[in-house]
Amino acid sequence: MSGETFNSRQWLWWNVATCIKCDREAITFIRYNGSHLCDRHFLEFVEKRVHKEVRRQVDLNGKHRLAVALSGGKDSSVALTILRESLRGRRDLELLAILVDEGIVSYRPKTIETAEALCNLLDVELHVVRQKDVVGKTMDEIAPRCEDKTPCSYCGVIRRKCMNKLARELGADVLATGLNLDDTAQSILMNFTKGDVEKMARLGPHTRIQAGLVPRIQPLRSIPEKESYLYAIVRDLPFSDAECPYAEAAMRNEYRQIIDQLESNHPGTRHSIVASYDAIQPLLAEAHPPAELHECECGEPTKNPRCKSCEMLEEVKGWK
Repeated sequence: MSGETFNSRQWLWWNVATCIKCDREAITFIRYNGSHLCDRHFLEFVEKRVHKEVRRQVDLNGKHRLAVALSGGKDSSVALTILRESLRGRRDLELLAILVDEGIVSYRPKTIETAEALCNLLDVELHVVRQKDVVGKTMDEIAPRCEDKTPCSYCGVIRRKCMNKLARELGADVLATGLNLDDTAQSILMNFTKGDVEKMARLGPHTRIQAGLVPRIQPLRSIPEKESYLYAIVRDLPFSDAECPYAEAAMRNEYRQIIDQLESNHPGTRHSIVASYDAIQPLLAEAHPPAELHECECGEPTKNPRCKSCEMLEEVKGWK
């Protein structure tokens, strides 16, 4: 959870005023636009922006299968729920969920149970892919062997490989992730400070279809993490707020703290970062067009002789 640290969900239930749209008691205050909202109008506030993002990012006409990367956490659970309800009338479009089991025994089994509960509630088919089946090792086996990189560095690359592989095998036209506004702003700042302009140009949502890669969209791209959290609570959605045991070492935590402080002092900072990126993204894409891809020996598309996942696995100390 970004921002202040809380030990329970009760912090969200503070009544601050009357909703600006009705005479009901507000459940939250949106600092960046000055709005007090009741539960009903808060849900509408979130859903309207999610629908707008989906329309902006992808034309679903002609698409037959939409996959949602589900983790069991609040963000992907909210994304799946809103997409399920908005697409319920689309008989031509099938919605399914995919989950990557990284093999983290103290964390993943519980989130799988939560994801299964949500999919049963929404009547969405859940497909689980085991990392060990794809790359031969679990994250619990890889983490102790990491040297220069954090476990998250390996996990992110391998998880994306597993998601893309399963989504492609299932015939998905689009893969939706649970990345929220905070995640997006952090990614932009991380790549900017590292000078990785080429990677910045490739940040989602993806508008160009490349062979072997299922294009990803981000329905929650304009939704702050706290609003996603509150939405899940108001809707009483099954979700897990457990944190991965390896997340503490992630470099992203430093950027999370920076952006949280900026947002606290200057509400709207996250939106400004993303809006600035969107303004220059066409120029970045022009300067760094998508590379020509070929097939790695593992079957995944790559611009190099081997994909990043295969390269990283060889770097692990004592790998056999």
